[in-house]
Amino acid sequence: MILIFGGTTEGRLAVEVCEQAGKPYYYSTKGESQQVEMEAGIRLTGAMTAEDIASFCRSKEIRCIIDAAHPFAENLHQAIAEAGLPVIRLGRNLGRHMEGVEYCHDYADAVERLRRESPRRLLALTGVNSIARLKEYWLEHPTIFRILNRVESLAVADDAGFPRAYLIYYREDGELPSMEEEKDLMQHLGCDALLTKQSGGQGGFEAKVSAALQLDMKVFVIEAPRLPDTWQVVTGRHGLRRAIEHLVPDFFPLRTGLTTGACATAATKAAVLSLLRREVPSEVDLSLPDGEIISVPVSVEGEGVASVVKDFSDDPDVTRGCRITSHVAYSPADRHGVTFLQGRGVGRVTLPGLGIPVGEPAINPTPREMITREVRALTSADVDVVLSVEGGEELAERTFNSRVGVVGGISIIGTSGIVSPFSNEAFVESIGRELEVARAMGLSEVGLVSGKRGEEALLAEEPSLRVIHYGNFVGEALCKASQLGFRRVVLGVMIGKAVKLAEGHLDTHSHKVLMNRSFLTQLATEAGVADAAERIARITMARELYACMPEPFFSRIKELCLAHCRTVFPRGKIEFRLICDKTA
Repeated sequence: MILIFGGTTEGRLAVEVCEQAGKPYYYSTKGESQQVEMEAGIRLTGAMTAEDIASFCRSKEIRCIIDAAHPFAENLHQAIAEAGLPVIRLGRNLGRHMEGVEYCHDYADAVERLRRESPRRLLALTGVNSIARLKEYWLEHPTIFRILNRVESLAVADDAGFPRAYLIYYREDGELPSMEEEKDLMQHLGCDALLTKQSGGQGGFEAKVSAALQLDMKVFVIEAPRLPDTWQVVTGRHGLRRAIEHLVPDFFPLRTGLTTGACATAATKAAVLSLLRREVPSEVDLSLPDGEIISVPVSVEGEGVASVVKDFSDDPDVTRGCRITSHVAYSPADRHGVTFLQGRGVGRVTLPGLGIPVGEPAINPTPREMITREVRALTSADVDVVLSVEGGEELAERTFNSRVGVVGGISIIGTSGIVSPFSNEAFVESIGRELEVARAMGLSEVGLVSGKRGEEALLAEEPSLRVIHYGNFVGEALCKASQLGFRRVVLGVMIGKAVKLAEGHLDTHSHKVLMNRSFLTQLATEAGVADAAERIARITMARELYACMPEPFFSRIKELCLAHCRTVFPRGKIEFRLICDKTA
């Protein structure tokens, strides 16, 4: 079991991630005000001491605690630490240290610095619970606090003896003020100093600090409390899930993994660090496209050379466990910026349409952006990045690379940095890539089939037709074809997928939808089959329909398939081919 301490935006995120497992877990908050939707989670409310946490964890066989509480919930952090269990800290990206700001270790340090500077009027944006902790300062110096306009918050201020006349309130809609709104407020109040906490983006930290700095106010920031070094710190959903998978391996039914692009980025960052002769740890942090920071294990093999063994998910993946190596060197005088060069096992682009110039190594745009960002964070020097993949030439034979004009190895891909188990993201992306290449070649007609038999059937009719496999994602393929402006699509569908498509299922995977006998019985009855129910009851596979159903039944199947396909391919011509299984 897992125990989450929440009550914050991070707490909601922890719930979203744990709900994916469909297994029970506990979610604890001090109060009852936070509304959280859970199906598998069990809600706990009320403050818990260190003894309470330890006792609860023993009785419920808790194996891991997720601390998703506020960064400044120091007493709770300490109580969790004393429980002695593995802890994942789901924290905020607290952002960079800003120029012109005085950072304080704690409230006592802040009071000392404020007394020394002696501002005329202080605006304290440190939360209602800090009023009592700053009492020795505001009793002697004009101070305004901003708090939530709630009964419980006002009660806290009253208990501390703080005068309500010096309270201001956050907006009722819960939206954080913009920088301009913060500036207007500070000018209206006549404050010349700001005290806030290092609360990160969720607390609007940069907006209020930037506003104060633009007004030449003195800015004091209380740093977030230090957490135990043994805690595993993550800042988003991907890092949290990966941490849970490591500490509680049987919680999620399937594992996530990293894309080749994320692995190549981590290897390159480690290679640059070694080139610059800086200390390289056994893992490096990298930023995913959505801004989340994750850690990836790396191996430095020499100056400017590092590798990553691809962390694979439970999704079928030909690159699982392969070693991706990055060799970084300073560029010659005629090359500028970050230059990507082809290493062994990485393919070369030979056709247009992939968003990569013909002749370049098959490193997709998102991985290039990720790598460039990490390199530029370390150095402004011109560098060459040579990526290679162990056994990449052989692996490429098991991919769709040849269909999109990538030769000599695999592609370095990934739009999110994360491979979700059975998300089929990579396969859907490959469909789109093939269609983009076909359009870039000037084609306006394309064949779409689920697999090899469909391809053979269409090519027997039209040998020059460009045929692309959609697997189970006929809807995704048609939608992409429509977006790209194809004028004619020849759609080949096997009967098993056709009966699902006729019912309106544009994703025909057996994990998502099974053959609906009631639906087939209805169609057979409409086709004039007197004993429709009995015939449908006898079949075990859709291909057996060929032996027991008349032609009007299949005509109706085709009509319905076309109607549903039109919802995602509204313009252009669709020609439907029902592919007969030769083994039927």
